Amino acid sequence: MTPGTLVLLHGPMESAATWGSLPETLRSYGLDVVAPDLPDAQGAGYVGRGALVIAATAPQPPLLLVAHGGAGLLLPLIAGAQRAAHRTVGGYVSVDAELPGTKEDWPDAPCGYLQISAAYDQEARQARLRGWVVAQPAQQPDQQPDQATLASTLHQLITVL
Repeated sequence: MTPGTLVLLHGPMESAATWGSLPETLRSYGLDVVAPDLPDAQGAGYVGRGALVIAATAPQPPLLLVAHGGAGLLLPLIAGAQRAAHRTVGGYVSVDAELPGTKEDWPDAPCGYLQISAAYDQEARQARLRGWVVAQPAQQPDQQPDQATLASTLHQLITVL
């Protein structure tokens, strides 16, 4: 897919710093990237504040929502807030994230899963069972990939959604 705006959602009770230099690296690919900073937010507060911050950036549709950690659980609610604001969500990517339960109206767009660490083997397996595209960056065992490798792998995953 070709997203209008890529929205990077850090986990609740974290901050946008979780993404490191990933937003800038993705912008170097020509992508419009928004990384809302929602520190100390969780649950409905996270969804509400996230919707306000996303709206303030005037994102271009279709949105691609990329969730890390616990933000994965909130993807259906965040997507619902975007639909309510008449913003089209064109896809979803979970990055080492928890998966939401199945809902009748979600997912409403293609989904992918980017597994970085072995701690998320179960979630990656569940994503495969759901028919999602699953990717892993090339990396040394027990090491985190560098930001360029992570950005490249995420960009490749986005293009096949």
